[in-house]
Amino acid sequence: LLKSRGVLEQTLAPRQVAVSWHEFTSGLPLLEALNIGALDLSADVADAVPPFALAAGAKLTYYAIETPSPTAQAIVVRKDSPITSVAQLKGRKVGFAKGAGAHYLLLEALNQAGLSIRDIEPAYLTPADGRSAFENGAIAAWVVWDPFLAAVQRQSGARILVDGNRIAAYRRFYLAATPFAQRHPEVLQRVYEELQRAGEWVKKNPAAAADWHAPALGLDPAIVAAANERRSYAVRPIDAESLSEQQRIADAFSGAQILPRRVAIQESPVWRPA
Repeated sequence: LLKSRGVLEQTLAPRQVAVSWHEFTSGLPLLEALNIGALDLSADVADAVPPFALAAGAKLTYYAIETPSPTAQAIVVRKDSPITSVAQLKGRKVGFAKGAGAHYLLLEALNQAGLSIRDIEPAYLTPADGRSAFENGAIAAWVVWDPFLAAVQRQSGARILVDGNRIAAYRRFYLAATPFAQRHPEVLQRVYEELQRAGEWVKKNPAAAADWHAPALGLDPAIVAAANERRSYAVRPIDAESLSEQQRIADAFSGAQILPRRVAIQESPVWRPA
C-alpha cells in the first residue's frame, strides 16, 4: 500500500531521502540483503525469520511488530486427503519454506502431536513451488501463509488441518540494518508512523484495500479480502512479550538442531518510536 501510493516518497522527500523498492518472495533472503547493506529497511517478515538471520550473524535492529494473526497461516491438505490430524503426517512429505513462519508452525504443531521434524520428510519449497507440488500430489501437506493460503483454499478447495491458534501466534516483524537505524532514527520514526496509518486504513476499508492489493498480487479481490481479514495489520512498538516470543522461537529451532547455534535475542538492538 505504501509503495503503490508513493507515501514514503512523499514523506521522506523533505529529508532528501530517496526511496527504492525491492521485491522478495520470502523473508529470509530479504533479511540477508538487509545484512549485507543491499537494503536499509525490511517490510514485515514472519516471526521465525529473524532468528534464522541472527544465527547467521546478521546485524539487525527490530523496529516494529504487527500484532498476532494466528489464523493467517496453516497446514493444509487436499480436499480428498485421508489425513485428518497432524499425527497422521508421520512419515509423509510436507512442503514449507525454510525459515518462514510456516516452518515454526510446523515444528510446534508436530511437537503438540508428539512428533518432531525428524518424523516427517521435509520439502523446502517456495510458495509457487509449494502450490504446484501440493496440487500434483508430490507432497502430502503444505504449510503456507496468506495470501497463498486463501488462494489455495478458494481455488483448489484445500482443507485446513490446523492453523496457528494455540500453536503459533504469528506476529510479523519489521527490521532495519543496524548501521542505518543508528544513523537515521528520524527515518524510522516516519516509516513507523506511515505503517501504522496504512494498517489502520486496510482494516477500516476492507473492500477498497482488497481491490487495491489484488492487481499487484495477481489475485481475485475476494481472495485478498479473505487473507486481509485474517491479518491484524496493527503495527506496534517492539515489546517485551514479542522479544520473549522471539527467544522461544529461536530456542525451538536450535533445540531441534535446525539453527547452527543458540541465538540471544536480547543482544539485538531495538528501536522504539518517540
